[in-house]
Parts: sequence; structure tokens; C-alpha cells
Amino acid sequence: MITYGLIGNPLSHSWSASWFYAKFRDEHIRDHVYLDFPLASLDEFPALIRDQPDLAGLNVTIPYKEKIIPFLDEIDELAAKVGAVNTIRISRNDGKASLKGFNTDVPGFLNSADFSGHQHALVLGKGGAAKAVAFALESIGISVLFVSRSQKGPGTISYDDITETIFIKHTLIVNATPLGTFPAVNEIPPIPYKWLSKGHFLYDLVYNPPVTHFLAKGSLASARTQNGLSMLENQAELSFRIWNE
Repeated sequence: MITYGLIGNPLSHSWSASWFYAKFRDEHIRDHVYLDFPLASLDEFPALIRDQPDLAGLNVTIPYKEKIIPFLDEIDELAAKVGAVNTIRISRNDGKASLKGFNTDVPGFLNSADFSGHQHALVLGKGGAAKAVAFALESIGISVLFVSRSQKGPGTISYDDITETIFIKHTLIVNATPLGTFPAVNEIPPIPYKWLSKGHFLYDLVYNPPVTHFLAKGSLASARTQNGLSMLENQAELSFRIWNE
């Protein structure tokens, strides 16, 4: 049985398994399974690879998109530039596993929405997903300013540093944090929503629930909104192609 899966912590919010099982059913793909592998620590990762000999590919989610890189034998050029991996292809030769990392978040994000008309973006978060989003936006000419609770420095400000001028200038706002993800659906990024306008586009990488408080705040201000389901579907399809190259 060819096995694929998802690693991260927690995984209770994830719809990846449901998406892949629907793909297997609709495309009559037999003898394939997709499993969740919640890992409390990446110290558990080598044992997972060892104990799952049919494992041919993995998706990687929070909080391991950056931390997984030292565990891999190779990463492709895009993943190296981004500094984050969300897809792993596993090849085996004489029982020895070889792991190569890829980043499908970048093309998955770019192909999920029309970002034209926006020149400046606030990317909330500083993890692997945020890095992929920033790389994607900068590749199409949109400047990025990171907003982080824990980091400051060149190109990064804190939530308290968001002024009205900054907020109005940066009409694209991407939530690349887990805030608002099921089951903690009442959490919301602490941005100054009072300055939202219909000229803003709020994009939430969270897709469960489909409408987060972040997106609801945008709708109340007549801003354009979108959740991360299309990005998930795009990157999942790309992952499957990579696993079967």
C-alpha cells in the first residue's frame, strides 16, 4: 500500500487527508492511503521514516516547515531560496530512505487568487508559511512588510508598530499565522481593523473554519476576503505530482 501523510503539531484542523481520499476516489487511484502523523517533536521523525516502509511522501505543516530541513538529504532550489519545506518525496533503495524537500506553498499561493492592483502587503507571521507567501508576493512585484509578535528587525515590525499610514498603504494583508484555526476559532491577529476599507484584501491561510474572525472583520468593512482552501488544494495537487515523478 503506497502511503502518503502529513506531519505537524497539532493536526486536528487539517483537511488534507479528506482532500486526498476524495482525489483517490474520484480518479480511481487504488492502493494509496493518506495518514496524519502528529509529531510532538521532530525527534520522532527518524522513527516514522524507519517504521513506515511504504511511506512515499509527506506534507509538512506548522511548526516544522523550517525545522525539518536538517533532517532531509536534499532540498530543491525553490525550497532553499524560501528557507521552508512543505513537501517531502521519499525514495528507497535497498531499504535506505532518501528524502528530498520541496516548497509547493509558493506556487499554490500564487495560483490561488488574483493579487493585481496591490503593491504593498503586510504578512502576519514569520514562520515557514509566511516566508513562502512573502517570496511569492515579491516574485510578482509586491513589497512585503512582516508583522511579528516575537521578532523585529529589517523588514519586520511588531503589531504595535502598525500605524494608520502603514495600514492604508499596505492594502493586501495575509494572515500566515495559525491564529483562528479550529478549535481556537476565537483567536484573531491583533491588527487595527478600524482602518480597514473596501480597498483592502484580507487573505487568511487558515481554511478551517472557512470564515475566521479575521475574514469576518474584513467583510464587515466591505474588504475583499479569501481563505486558504484554494491554496491547500493547489499545493496538494502539486505535492502528488512530485511524489509520483
